[in-house]
Amino acid sequence: MQLPHLAIIWIIAINLIAFAAFGIDKQRARNGERRISERTLLTVAALGGTIGAWLGRRVFRHKTRKEDFSKMLFIIAAAQAAMIIFFDISA
Repeated sequence: MQLPHLAIIWIIAINLIAFAAFGIDKQRARNGERRISERTLLTVAALGGTIGAWLGRRVFRHKTRKEDFSKMLFIIAAAQAAMIIFFDISA
């Protein structure tokens, strides 16, 4: 398997994980159970799961009013976009 194939598999997997993590954390919040830390959610986004994190926030309406969290997720997304542009990964 070539690196591009592994990269595609990674991006799909990490975004599914990010999306699921937001759903799981929302359900745990509703049930009063132990939560997934914001640090973990942001780490998953930083590892490439930004799209899944954004979709999870929207679909599950989770962490949308947390200003500091939203800022950090935006910074992660902006940094990833800058890296894509800088390294011209899309070409």
